[in-house]
Amino acid sequence: MPDASRARPETRRGPSIADVAKVAGVSAQTVSRVSNEKTNVDPATRDRVLAAMHTVGYKPNRAARALRTGRFRSIGVITFTLSTFGNMRTLDAITTAAADADHTVTVIRIPDPTTGNVSGAYRRLSEQAVDGVIIIFEAHLLDRAEISLPADQPVVIIDSNAGDGFTIVDTDQAQGARQATEHLLGLGHRTVWHIAGPDTSFSGLHRARAWAATLREHGITPPPAFQGDWTTDSGYRIGTEIAARGDITAVFAANDQMALGAMQAFHEAGLAIPGDISIVGFDDMEESKAFWPPLTTIRQDFAEVGRLCIEKLMHEIETKTPEPGRSFVPTTLVVRKSTAPPGADAS
Repeated sequence: MPDASRARPETRRGPSIADVAKVAGVSAQTVSRVSNEKTNVDPATRDRVLAAMHTVGYKPNRAARALRTGRFRSIGVITFTLSTFGNMRTLDAITTAAADADHTVTVIRIPDPTTGNVSGAYRRLSEQAVDGVIIIFEAHLLDRAEISLPADQPVVIIDSNAGDGFTIVDTDQAQGARQATEHLLGLGHRTVWHIAGPDTSFSGLHRARAWAATLREHGITPPPAFQGDWTTDSGYRIGTEIAARGDITAVFAANDQMALGAMQAFHEAGLAIPGDISIVGFDDMEESKAFWPPLTTIRQDFAEVGRLCIEKLMHEIETKTPEPGRSFVPTTLVVRKSTAPPGADAS
C-alpha cells in the first residue's frame, strides 16, 4: 500500500484553450486567433469565443502574447507634477482613453525636469515594457536643446514646446486667453488686467502672451501682469493688491483657483462682483459654477486631449510611423455671473 504521507497533492489546472473551444464549438486554432486578436475571425464566431472564455474563466496569457507580438498593451506617462488641476484632469483623461483601447498605464513622476531625470524615466519605463510614452510637461523643459527623446520609442507630448519633430497635443491656450480677454472688452471694460501663471509654465506663458496680443489688437497697451503660481493663496494675495488700487474693473485669471482667491479678496474689500469688478478664470473646474458669484471661465476639453493623445500614440505604435506636428483642442467660453459691463447693478 502506498505511503499516503508521500502522495503528491492533486494540482488544479486553470481553464485551457481546449476548454474554450469545446464550449464555443470551434477549433483550438480559432480560439488562439481570437486570443491573439487576429482579424481573420468572423465577428459572430469571435463573440461566441469571447463568451465561452468568460463562461469557463479563461484569461489569455498576455505576457506570452507580448513575447510573440512585441506588443505589451501598456503605455507610460511621464510628468513632473500631479498637483495642478490641468495635469490631474489630463492624466485622468489619458487613463480613461487608454482603458477604452484595452491598454494599461504606468505613471512616472519626476521631481525635477532635468536631462538626467528624463533619461532615467525613459529607462524605467523601458524596463517595465511599454509600447509608447506620453509626456505631460507644463514647464519649458523641452525648449532646451540638450533634451532629446529616443527615436525608437513612440512619443506624444502634451503642453510643451518640443518643436516640429514631435507629435504634440494641447488645449488651444491662445484661443482661450483671447476668448476671455475679448469677452471682457466686449462688455465695455477699457482694459483687462491679468493674473498670470508661473513664468516656468508653458501654458501660463501662452495664455499671458495671447492676453497681451489681444489687447494690442484692440489698440490697448497691456498693463503689467500680476505673477501668480496657480494656487488660491497667490490669487488672494494678488486680489488684495488689485482691490487696493481701486482703478481695475476687469481681471482675467490664468486658472480658476487663482480667480477664486482673488474673488475672496474682492469680497473682503467690499467690492461687488461683477458690479465693481468682473473676473474670468480658465479651466472650468467642477466647483467654478458654485463660486459666488458663479465664475465665468474658459472650459478645457480634457477628455478630448486624452482621447487624441491615445489615438495618435496608437497610430504610431501600429504603423511605426510618427505624425509630427501640433493638434490643438478648442476651448469654450462659459459665461456665468462674475462678468458684466463696468458699473452694472450687482443684483
